Amino acid sequence: MPATSRSPVVLYLFSCLIALIALSGYWYWLGKPVVLPDAATPTHKLQCASYTPFDKDQSPFDQPLTLRPARMDADLALLATRFECIRTYSMTGLEAIPELARKHGLKVMLGAWVNANPEDTAKEVKALIATANAYPDVVTAVIVGNEALLRKEVTGAQLAKLIRQVKAQVKQPVTYADVWEYWLQYPEIAPAVDFLTIHLLPYWEDDPKGIDEALAHVAQIRQTFGSTFAPKDILIGETGWPSEGRQRETALPSRVNEAKFIRSFVAMAEQNGWHYNLIEAFDQPWKREAEGAVGGYWGLFDADRQEKGVLAGPVSNLPYWGFWLAVSGVISLATLALAGQVTRARSALILPLLAVFGAGCIGTWGELARVTSRFAGEYLWAVSLTVLNLLVLAHAALTLSERSGWRGRAFTWFESRAAWWLGAAGFAGAVMMLAMVFDPRYRSFATATLWLPALLYLVRPVSVRPVLVMPVNAPRREIGLLAFIVGAGIVPQLFREGLSNPQAWAWAVVSALMTLALWRSMNVGARSQDVQPSTSPLPARANG
Repeated sequence: MPATSRSPVVLYLFSCLIALIALSGYWYWLGKPVVLPDAATPTHKLQCASYTPFDKDQSPFDQPLTLRPARMDADLALLATRFECIRTYSMTGLEAIPELARKHGLKVMLGAWVNANPEDTAKEVKALIATANAYPDVVTAVIVGNEALLRKEVTGAQLAKLIRQVKAQVKQPVTYADVWEYWLQYPEIAPAVDFLTIHLLPYWEDDPKGIDEALAHVAQIRQTFGSTFAPKDILIGETGWPSEGRQRETALPSRVNEAKFIRSFVAMAEQNGWHYNLIEAFDQPWKREAEGAVGGYWGLFDADRQEKGVLAGPVSNLPYWGFWLAVSGVISLATLALAGQVTRARSALILPLLAVFGAGCIGTWGELARVTSRFAGEYLWAVSLTVLNLLVLAHAALTLSERSGWRGRAFTWFESRAAWWLGAAGFAGAVMMLAMVFDPRYRSFATATLWLPALLYLVRPVSVRPVLVMPVNAPRREIGLLAFIVGAGIVPQLFREGLSNPQAWAWAVVSALMTLALWRSMNVGARSQDVQPSTSPLPARANG
């Protein structure tokens, strides 16, 4: 075989090898197990965990709400292997909890839900008092309200009166639970309780703390409260770290970070003799509706009651990395098959790298969509963006192909509609940018969905003409508006997120590339109108 014929084949095989190593390394890097000191073992139980008895498809807002005793029984049997007690938040539907806790050797910190409706609160408090008195061997403390001051549903005076009412009728210590700042804002509450229950969640602080600062922050607040409110004891009533969700400044949710926080916190708490309660026993998918993806992933176990590796053993940020490697591999092979044999050296070198890059982006978006999507509209959005990226990847592959036979016809079809793929990507970028600027707190960064279209159409811009001149193309005016929205949002979103947030920077970079891609295609369209007749059967393209 002549050297000139062998050269592209050698380059192609070399590029395929590099691509395979890169793809495997990427997914293994995301999913590699990390070994940390265990927090809980069969001979070492932890103090307490927050417990709500909802199945993975249930919500406290379901009407009617039916809680299954069998679910609660199985849950408490599992928790009894790791914890000495559980904390509850409401009395409604949880009447069986004390008896089941006794059965499994668990103690209970019993909570009543206090809200702005006096009748609802009265029912909760009445049930709280009755249950505490009926199970003095199980109920170790009662909690009158959870973050009611944070939600501004009661005043400090009303809450203090309610606490004193309960104290007069039960033998157990009485407390109230809220974010630590609210104990300082409402000093009238501390004299009414037997001990303070403070919530310390470094991820949710107004000044979020990264995993390397989180424990020091918890220790500093606990020490301050211990000194300020002595001799009353302090219970850290909620502390933890999310395993999924968007980054807030340097605070990055992940399974490894959740395990690092929980295991290190337990060691610190036991060393200092602190009382604590971890949030929470199980992932609660229903919280994603109000708090975004991050709200549903604070559990020590997942919603199916399976281990997440948070308390003991190796922990992985992506336990399903092998699945996504397989999915990405299939997409890569399909991309190479679509392009077919290549004879040009440049195509032989670029095509395998393009295939795994596109497949990696699609797989990354698939995993993000899996943990963030909550209802039909979001699943439809996720599928639409996946299809868009598959179309763009196919277009890119055909651009590098030899374009003979059916591949030539396929290339012509994709080429004639390229402006629509660009317009769809620009529209998605604009929608997501508006969300990140005006309502970002509970939204994840969908950066992976824009890399492929932004880079392809930046390198190889499409011709975008007025709709009356070329009906198959997206109008230049709309493309210009999308470019303006995406570009104009870059600085505001960085300002809102803080310059220390790598996810925000990645989103800013891909948004800048998307803006440039849209702008270049607008200019290509403008130039092509001056040099080509409006009856041209295909949109004009830049060379490349």
